[in-house]
Amino acid sequence: MKKVQWFICVLGVCLCSFSYGQDIQFTEFDLDNGLHVILHEDHSVPIVAVTVLYHVGSKNEDSTRTGFAHFFEHLLFEGSDNIDRGEFDTYIEGAGGTNNAYTNADRTFYHEILPSNQLELGLWLESERMMHAKVDSIGVETQRQVVKEERRQRIDNQPYGSIFEEVLKRAYRKHPYRWPTIGSMAHLEAATEQDYLNFYKTFYVPNNATLSIAGDLNVAQTKALVNKYFADIPKGKEVPRPHVQEPAQTQEVRDVIKDNIQLPAVVHAYKTPGIGADDYYAVQMLMTLLSSGESSWLNQEVKNNEQKAVYVAAFPLGLEDNPSLSIVYAIANAGVPPEDVEAAMDKQYERARTELIDAHEYQKLRNQMESDFYRQNAEVAGVAENLAVYYTHYGNTNLINKELEHYMEVTQEDIQQAARKYLVNSNRVTLYYVPQPS
Repeated sequence: MKKVQWFICVLGVCLCSFSYGQDIQFTEFDLDNGLHVILHEDHSVPIVAVTVLYHVGSKNEDSTRTGFAHFFEHLLFEGSDNIDRGEFDTYIEGAGGTNNAYTNADRTFYHEILPSNQLELGLWLESERMMHAKVDSIGVETQRQVVKEERRQRIDNQPYGSIFEEVLKRAYRKHPYRWPTIGSMAHLEAATEQDYLNFYKTFYVPNNATLSIAGDLNVAQTKALVNKYFADIPKGKEVPRPHVQEPAQTQEVRDVIKDNIQLPAVVHAYKTPGIGADDYYAVQMLMTLLSSGESSWLNQEVKNNEQKAVYVAAFPLGLEDNPSLSIVYAIANAGVPPEDVEAAMDKQYERARTELIDAHEYQKLRNQMESDFYRQNAEVAGVAENLAVYYTHYGNTNLINKELEHYMEVTQEDIQQAARKYLVNSNRVTLYYVPQPS
């Protein structure tokens, strides 16, 4: 959810925070109320990123109240007992900063980027969000309308916009990953004010959050400020987690979706390992091999050489629970039926299963993973986010320094084995997107 578009233009510099080959140093500790705190000190530019990751996403929702996590991403910008409605952004803008938030299936993440002399402001704002947020009928009704409009723009009126929704409800039969993050508008309409209050009190508590701060800070002073603003927030009850074992998929699921589009599309969704699991890194590299860059296999063959598609993409969702999904899709070239597009895609999957990638291609893949890894940690906001993600979802904050080694350990044979294990028809959902009849 984009709250403020402009940036701290007065800096006029890259927010660089990471030097190649150097470990990112950090300090982490817990408050008595369960809040986990991570601090990274970097004086390269006079800014700080104040971030809070709540371990709540769409998978934590009741099946009759879907969309709550995403809804709260919006609602918690409404204000608090001590911040007037709509004033959250005003404080940030007045200090020369930016803020943003996002929700996915596994987490909700908030951040502010501020001049370093405004660190205390960021901490106060986030403590207000955690303890005193406005969860009332006015804010609920306001944000219901916002979310409805977001759904209209991003899904209902967007060509191919329903791909995730259509894939998820076919890929998962029992696990709460089966509904999309935006959830059901009917569920949001049916919910009472008490439903919203219960969700807030259950999940937006310090023992379900990680406060990660990176940038131009003094660790000792920041610890004192964190205690000032967060230590007195009461600990919540034990946070409920879904413990649902998704049944193994034994055969391909196929369907046809009629959409307001001009060009057909083919979507393949393969069950693949969740983050940190065995084969996770090999699958990441396999998806990069298939579609990252013009020299990738799908781009080179399906799009450029055979000219079956105008666009191709492949990416793993990287979900926390098993199984996760890796989605591959292609939008057909004019006059090309989806069957032909799928045949061309299948040819590249077969190639990945039977052909060991050569040394040049393997090295290029390694270079891509290394470049992506360093780029993610090139700004203090990225460092703060990654520290929180590694702690929350992997249980190892120091992966910010070590995860690249896992990619470098993946062999050519590992990538081929991942293709043989996961890129099989019985392990996928296949959707043909076709134009609505006139």
